[in-house]
Amino acid sequence: MTELTLRAFLTLFVVVDPVGIAPVFVALTGGRSKRERARIARRAVLVGGAVLFFFAVGGPWLLARLGISMDAFRIAGGILLFRIAVGMVLAAYERETREEEEESRSRADVSVFPLAIPLIAGPGAMASTMILVGQAGSDLRRLGVVFAMAAAVLLLTWLALRLASPLGRVLRRTGVNVVTRVLGVLLAALAVQYVADGVRGLLGAG
Repeated sequence: MTELTLRAFLTLFVVVDPVGIAPVFVALTGGRSKRERARIARRAVLVGGAVLFFFAVGGPWLLARLGISMDAFRIAGGILLFRIAVGMVLAAYERETREEEEESRSRADVSVFPLAIPLIAGPGAMASTMILVGQAGSDLRRLGVVFAMAAAVLLLTWLALRLASPLGRVLRRTGVNVVTRVLGVLLAALAVQYVADGVRGLLGAG
């Protein structure tokens, strides 16, 4: 149980990367009142959490309807996460295209896009959530651990958004890059483990 707790927390924390989201939040909400920034942060985390919960609950059903095994999804998710990790380590990690960024800056409300999706509930977070739920199986206690760790990461993300301005002043861009690169190394290791587990499962099933 302890291993699942640590894996769930570290995986989701690294993928969501609350520290990396904070500077983006400052850039997108600059010039808004403190009350408005608080509302945007709260809504972004709630929407992002709802999306992850949907994939956690409905993801396995969707895979079953498509005839995709959880082991195959682990391999695909691991490859996706490894690609994200390489970008984080090389400080080239971008969760949205330039066109999406320009569009987000022109929107009055940035809580849903790009904050909730794809910054909080991005492809990596969705895949990780489904993989963790698959690892928990039908054990309610293990499922509870996964959901509790997801809630903990979302809470930390909300705190990072609320403290984004002072956090940015303390870490600056270099500090954020250092944290992001360290998290990227951890994510790469987790991604390789996902692929290894998936390959082992497919070979065992065969």
